[in-house]
Amino acid sequence: MTKSLLLATTLLFTACATPDAAAPAASDKAVTSADKFYQSIAALCGRSFAGKIVANTPASAAPDPFEGKALVMHVRDCNENELRIPFHVGDDHSRTWVITRRTDGLRLKHDHRHADGSPDATTMYGGDTRTAGSGRRQEFPVDAESVAMFRAQGMQASLTNTWAMEIQPEQAGVSEFVYELSRPGGRLFRVSFDLTQTVPNPPAPWGASP
Repeated sequence: MTKSLLLATTLLFTACATPDAAAPAASDKAVTSADKFYQSIAALCGRSFAGKIVANTPASAAPDPFEGKALVMHVRDCNENELRIPFHVGDDHSRTWVITRRTDGLRLKHDHRHADGSPDATTMYGGDTRTAGSGRRQEFPVDAESVAMFRAQGMQASLTNTWAMEIQPEQAGVSEFVYELSRPGGRLFRVSFDLTQTVPNPPAPWGASP
């Protein structure tokens, strides 16, 4: 075969070969359940929703800080790796849920502030997901740092906390976000937020810019 024929044959096969762009990129990765969950919440960014208590057992002997109060969640600050969701309880603007993406799942922390913006003695507690969960529900068992904080504050009941969040797609007109706290001894607290209609955005949470 002459050199010119060999060169033409090589060019022909090169032109007919499948381009590299058609193959999956080496950096591509599968979308995880945590990714789907995170993206579903991020899609609500900028909006606020009213909630109601759907479980609160056992009943507290002391006045419950949530009962009879207007409950509003505001998906306020969103980026690729962090969501900040203030949870307003009446005129109490001290609570913000902070969801952070991690390489192996999600992290939930509770940012608690005083009205002057200073951190509460018990703040930034929470935990990391330990299982894949699903695109609709993620669970956050208490982490060691939070356990140490609770012990220091004499909050023995909180040492076995597990928090969970759920987001349900609209089915038959029902779409909701749920925040949950549970303990092995039977404690269960759940607030359900109606995602089918928005409410006016509340004031900035304490410690945040307007």
